[in-house]
Amino acid sequence: MDTVTTAAELRARIAAWRHEGARVGLVPTMGNLHEGHFSLIDLCRRQVDRVIASVFVNPTQFGPNEDFARYPRTLAQDQAGLAAHGCDLVFAPTVEEMYPFGVDQTVRVEVPIVSAPLEGERRPGHFAGVATVVTKLFNLVQPDVAVFGRKDYQQLLVIERLVRDLRLPIEIVGAPIVREANGLAMSSRNQYLSAEERDRASLIHSVLLGMQGEVNTGRPIAEVERLAGSILEKAGFVADYAVVRSAQTLLEPAVGQRDGLISLIAARLGKTRLIDNMPIDPNAPIRRLFEANHVPPTNLLTNL
Repeated sequence: MDTVTTAAELRARIAAWRHEGARVGLVPTMGNLHEGHFSLIDLCRRQVDRVIASVFVNPTQFGPNEDFARYPRTLAQDQAGLAAHGCDLVFAPTVEEMYPFGVDQTVRVEVPIVSAPLEGERRPGHFAGVATVVTKLFNLVQPDVAVFGRKDYQQLLVIERLVRDLRLPIEIVGAPIVREANGLAMSSRNQYLSAEERDRASLIHSVLLGMQGEVNTGRPIAEVERLAGSILEKAGFVADYAVVRSAQTLLEPAVGQRDGLISLIAARLGKTRLIDNMPIDPNAPIRRLFEANHVPPTNLLTNL
């Protein structure tokens, strides 16, 4: 496995593969990789002949209160993991290579509607940064397939809409969420949790399971959201949102809607912000919110 840092090197390598008739896949990342990222490589590997992973900490998707400079850069470790999972090429450009006119003067790509709610409300400009850098990567690589994780569900919707609207001939594949043994979704941010916080963070997955169960019993969605938020707050989280939305638009469900829904949570535990989601399966076994793991009713559900 090789690593290239310039657009010219990247395009030369891809041109040689294309001459051989190879199908090419892309897995965009910001590095600091874990098993969740490597599962994207494994999934991509099964669908194409050649796999490229980009490792680029993208400044345009960081907000004013998010520290771009402190984001972990672990390229050597990432390269070793990618090689072990069959990646063919790493593209690790500089900021100057990706933004030749500077970050402040770059062309920006905006994806309306699905960028607006939830993360869009709390991280203004974030999805414009994501859409811009992904469009650049798509233009450079021109992949047949690109793989994104479903943990960042809103990001996946943004990319799917971008590809469809710009008529890009790229198949977007959403990879399943990879979880730790306690149900916590794997994330680069998990490294900032203490051992106690890491155990407590598994409550997010339990609450998502409970939200699914409550929706499937016919409980009003507003009540489900209120109960989920209360459970998280009583367990020491600061919840940005715990909501049920249309899985296709992230808009609030229509009255009486029970199909095509997804539950999404974003919450801070200590200094770490965690996100997770779960499509609501109408045929799933009923699991009530008050029965969720790590939620002792006597401690957490009083006065709900």
